[in-house]
Amino acid sequence: MTSFPLKIVTADGLVYDGTAEEVIVRTITGDMAVLARHINCVAPLGMGRATIVANGQRRYAACIGGLLSVIDGSVNLVPTTFEWAESIDAARAAASQQRAEAILSKTDASDTELKLAQARLHRALVRQSVASSK
Repeated sequence: MTSFPLKIVTADGLVYDGTAEEVIVRTITGDMAVLARHINCVAPLGMGRATIVANGQRRYAACIGGLLSVIDGSVNLVPTTFEWAESIDAARAAASQQRAEAILSKTDASDTELKLAQARLHRALVRQSVASSK
């Protein structure tokens, strides 16, 4: 399979700089796959599992927010959060899920608290799902 240059950069720094044969990410409108010779595009990222195929090996990561750009055959992934499956602390994600669910079950929670808890719950579920696919 033909490869292309891929960079993954978060606010914390460079996560990956190399080549890949395929990148699959969740955008705000659904999953998107990128292969070599993909048309130029920019897409905002949602919350979901990213799949990176490099050197014939498939790796998974939790990828939350940010954007994906494909320009002249080079792919740049700039997520807000990016965690490789093997780096995810599943117990911590489960604890985050429990805290979010506790807030969501409160009858006196404000709209802001509920929205933040919903986002926390979604992130925790994504992280747990990715961690289980190591």
